[in-house]
Amino acid sequence: MRLLPVSLISPPAIRLDGEAVHIRPAQPRDWRDWADLREASRDFLAPWEPTWPADALTRAAFIRRVRRQAAEWRDDEGYSFLIFERGTDALVGGIGLSNVRRGVAQMGTMGYWVGKPYARRGYTSEAARLVLGFAFGQMGLHRVEAACLPANAASRGLLEKVGFQREGYARGYLRIDGRWADHVLYAILRDDWRG
Repeated sequence: MRLLPVSLISPPAIRLDGEAVHIRPAQPRDWRDWADLREASRDFLAPWEPTWPADALTRAAFIRRVRRQAAEWRDDEGYSFLIFERGTDALVGGIGLSNVRRGVAQMGTMGYWVGKPYARRGYTSEAARLVLGFAFGQMGLHRVEAACLPANAASRGLLEKVGFQREGYARGYLRIDGRWADHVLYAILRDDWRG
């Protein structure tokens, strides 16, 4: 019996459609658009993200990312999507569920980013609704968590807009832009979800 290497495995061909955006897993062909948007948005994104490694935008790093995401899909550990504008198919950002826990927990953590040219257009909140529908529907999760920096008013507003409730404050929660940073903790339950 010959096993296929992980490099040959891709995330499933799934697409979730909204009114203004659609989301789907990243494919190797998305590298150039992804790298261009991330580079054009570097100053906009850097204060809210972990420090980018030197090779962050290379094709090789992107292919490793796609392979890791495919393995996470296969192992029911994470579900990553890219966000595309309907009509133009322009890449506008990314969103996903990570740290999926089953058993008595049935939960995951939502994270997202949007390119600077597409911020404040409602694309990320629509993508969040699509991901929540997927999480509470197909995945059968009970709870989705999210966290953001206290100063990130846009992210806090997005989470509250789609139904998350503030649950707490975590000191030194994640290493963001080279520093351990406090985060505001949010969550939404399936029973809270209004789709």
